[in-house]
Amino acid sequence: MSAPMGGGARPVGAGVAPTTQQNLNQIVSMPFTNAIRYPASKMYRRIDKLHDQQVERLKDPVIEYLSKKGYNRTEAMLRQEMNNVDAQGRVKDDRVDNKGASKYFIALNMLIRWVDENLDLYKPELKRLLWPIYVHAFLNLVSEHYPDHAAKFFEDFSKNFTGEHAEDLRILRPVHHPDHIQNNAIAKAYRANKYRLTLTQSIYYSLIQFLEAKDVEGGSVLLRIINNHMNIVTIDRASAGSDRAFATMIAKLHGEVDLPDEDEGVPGHNPGSANTDINAPNVLTRLFLGPVPMDAEMVTDIRDELEEEDAQNPAGSGGKTLIEELDQKIKREPSEDAPNREAVPLPKPLARDVAMEVQRIKEYRDRFTIEGRTGGVGPGVSVTMFTFHNTFDSVNCMDFSGDNALVAVGTAESYIRVWSMDGTPLPSAGSGQSANGTDIPTLSASRRLIGHSGPVYAVSFSPSTANTASSTAASHGISTASRHLLSCSADKTIRLWSLDTFSTLVIYKAHDHPVWDVTWGPFGHYFLSGSHDTTARLWSTDHVAPLRMFAGHDQDVDCVAWHPNNAYVFTGSSDKTVRMWDVSRGTPVRMLTGHTANVTSVSCAPNGKILASADDSGSIILWNLSQGRRIKRMRGHGRGGIWSLSWSVESSLLTSAGADGTVRVWDVLAPGEGQVGTAAAAGVKGATGGADGVGANGVTVNGTGKADSKKSAAATAQPVNLLVKAATAGKEAGITPDQISAFPTKKSPVYKVRFTNMNLVVAGGCYMP
Repeated sequence: MSAPMGGGARPVGAGVAPTTQQNLNQIVSMPFTNAIRYPASKMYRRIDKLHDQQVERLKDPVIEYLSKKGYNRTEAMLRQEMNNVDAQGRVKDDRVDNKGASKYFIALNMLIRWVDENLDLYKPELKRLLWPIYVHAFLNLVSEHYPDHAAKFFEDFSKNFTGEHAEDLRILRPVHHPDHIQNNAIAKAYRANKYRLTLTQSIYYSLIQFLEAKDVEGGSVLLRIINNHMNIVTIDRASAGSDRAFATMIAKLHGEVDLPDEDEGVPGHNPGSANTDINAPNVLTRLFLGPVPMDAEMVTDIRDELEEEDAQNPAGSGGKTLIEELDQKIKREPSEDAPNREAVPLPKPLARDVAMEVQRIKEYRDRFTIEGRTGGVGPGVSVTMFTFHNTFDSVNCMDFSGDNALVAVGTAESYIRVWSMDGTPLPSAGSGQSANGTDIPTLSASRRLIGHSGPVYAVSFSPSTANTASSTAASHGISTASRHLLSCSADKTIRLWSLDTFSTLVIYKAHDHPVWDVTWGPFGHYFLSGSHDTTARLWSTDHVAPLRMFAGHDQDVDCVAWHPNNAYVFTGSSDKTVRMWDVSRGTPVRMLTGHTANVTSVSCAPNGKILASADDSGSIILWNLSQGRRIKRMRGHGRGGIWSLSWSVESSLLTSAGADGTVRVWDVLAPGEGQVGTAAAAGVKGATGGADGVGANGVTVNGTGKADSKKSAAATAQPVNLLVKAATAGKEAGITPDQISAFPTKKSPVYKVRFTNMNLVVAGGCYMP
């Protein structure tokens, strides 16, 4: 029955089946007195029931009609709409998307359950999804003004990420308001960049199918986060190499390897590339990692000096002459891989530079040679440990001079103290006068340098070499000892000190915040600093302003290092990345990601092919610079930070020292954890294998700077069996098999370790009772 054409009110019961019409007529025609007795709610329920019955009877004919006519898509849409409405025709509110703040709790819980129930081989890759989704879900709650829900969400799920992201969680915890996001380093980085994650194709397709199937239950929430804030790169497992092999996945599953991918994180980038553009091609900048060519005139002078040395001190039977060693060194320099000497100009070489190069060639020939190991027998590396007493936890940093004559420490009390390592008195200003009015020097084995107005965080001696009495340089009155010392401080300045007068020569000012690290270039003249202002700066001693500023890190630049050829520098940061910079252009050429904690130390191998970086969690990662790829990770140190790294002359061994009070020796050649390359591919030749090392007794230096004649029991370095676990804070850290030996102290955190040019190891620390 159709409605009246006149636009009047529709009659009660119009368009209703006869049986239903009769029932409605009975209710409408009910006497007034009976209607009063008839409850209104019961009457409305009866009307609704009749209406529902009518709707249900209409469904089947319509669906049957659509099916008969072949309107399959319309039929499917109608069935879906019918399932999304209740009996009264109202849309059901079953979508998690419509549940306000609760949607993020429900969606993340659903994803965690799915990952846990997935195939074991898929779990290592799928677990990498959880962290970025957790961060952006938390930030979404903050942005949508759900502060209480955001705090509960943070606490409920943060325990899943404390192992790898403890520092990030600490920084994110105070975020409760949308304005906090722009003022928080981690939150701002995640909002400004897409989190890059690489998944194999099969796992990616499985993830998308799951999210689409669970669209109503929270899949749409997760898809929105992935689309807006993540850049997922898919690769084929067969062509991905060993890092995606099933054996590697099984190792990750068992906790043996838990490293993030080299391209994972914010900002995302192709492995090794410093270009963070999401559309950047997978092409790396060519590097010139060979040694810088020597000045032609300098080579002539060096040859003359070496001929004189060979005449005065002939080589032993079967030994090489110094001239032969020089010829081999020049021959070893690959001209096609060498940087342009003019790219980073150096001052004209002096007689002192010639004498230092002559001494380096002598030390290279006469060094303790570390050969490639065979049959599981390792080299007996000796460590001489210098322990400082009565420091009262005031020492922040330490450095040894290249000629092993001096040691300097920087303190929290803003001064620097320099000691003579053999107890020889250092020159000093007079404290009294003789009868004729001349100063009487005060004999002391240490000197205090005062000038900084804040804690001193790093000291660095200028390059030097030993100067033996029998050398021609000594006979000509040429000194190759360290003449200058650099220091940096919380007062935002860098100071250049004279070691002749023990006074400040220059104060360098440019950083806006405390300066954490400073170090000389391999040839002197230039030096590099890193600061809390997230920049590193290149300086030369003859300019008070920096020559280059290297900006790109998101957080503090905690440590800096030079490439042996003077053409590149390295910076390690609290943002867990290591960057390599071209000195001549001031641009980044490599970005190395994979650390799970703040990077605390970086050091480049003497061959210029491999970089070692260490972090707060006690891990060391080796990098192949030409490929920009991780070689392996080495573990053994406890938490608290690895503060110093040093390479053997052959680039086959690495030593490390840190807060756990140990010096450890590592085999660069042996296969290791998370290995995707080989050290041999990076230019290191030798056999692999592992063995225990041999320790040596150390010499203790007391708080006054005088060397003790007795060997301190605390300084006795004995190697530890490789099966021992390094325990710290109640938790044991597994030791990887590429550790050769460990030399523990009793209670002395080790601030500095250094391989000498003769392949002996010197280390220094402070006794903490």
